[in-house]
Amino acid sequence: MKQILALMKISRAAFHPLSLATAAVLLAGVALCPPAAAQLGARSTEEWLKTLDSANRVGKLKIDEVVAALKLKPNSVVADIGAGSGTFTVPLAKAVAQGGTVYAVDIEQGLVDHIARRAKEQNTPNVRAVLGKFTDPNLPARNVDLALIYDVLHHIENRAEYLKNLAPYLKAKGQIAVIDFHPELGPHKSDPALQVTKDQTKAWMASIGFKPVAEHALYTDKWFVVYSR
Repeated sequence: MKQILALMKISRAAFHPLSLATAAVLLAGVALCPPAAAQLGARSTEEWLKTLDSANRVGKLKIDEVVAALKLKPNSVVADIGAGSGTFTVPLAKAVAQGGTVYAVDIEQGLVDHIARRAKEQNTPNVRAVLGKFTDPNLPARNVDLALIYDVLHHIENRAEYLKNLAPYLKAKGQIAVIDFHPELGPHKSDPALQVTKDQTKAWMASIGFKPVAEHALYTDKWFVVYSR
């Protein structure tokens, strides 16, 4: 987590007067940090693809059940936040049909490129791969019916800020679906910095005018809540 937090701070610092010497010191600090196995900054795109697309992981995602629970309508616009390898992206694209759109958002260019290729290979031209920012999904339009954040919110440094910036991209009746690990059952139970709870998320959502409207018990180790204005 320390690595990606440092990278985020460096990214934001680029917009301020920062000497080359200071930048070099910051970058050196990142290089000296111990590897963070679950963080984007610690792995190459190829390594992440091996993890994200592993049969063991994919088998536990319950992709079809999640898509069904979201009750997507044809022609809907969906934002797959932190889309990774696009595991959910293609099924979402098929659920909203050709008239709909799925914005597959990730902050790693290699993964964004991979999603674009995957969508083309699986004949889902309604997928638009988007290079997001650390604090903003950077979507091309403010027309989203539903944003899905699957196993990603705990990786975001400033969750409240990100959700605040995400909200304006949604339509008036748009929804945000969050699926994340129960802290005591997830892979980061020994690292509080990589944990989010339902109560914390409910508070962040309330601050931007969203409230829980549905909850699904699909998993034993994760919570799944849908929020709306």
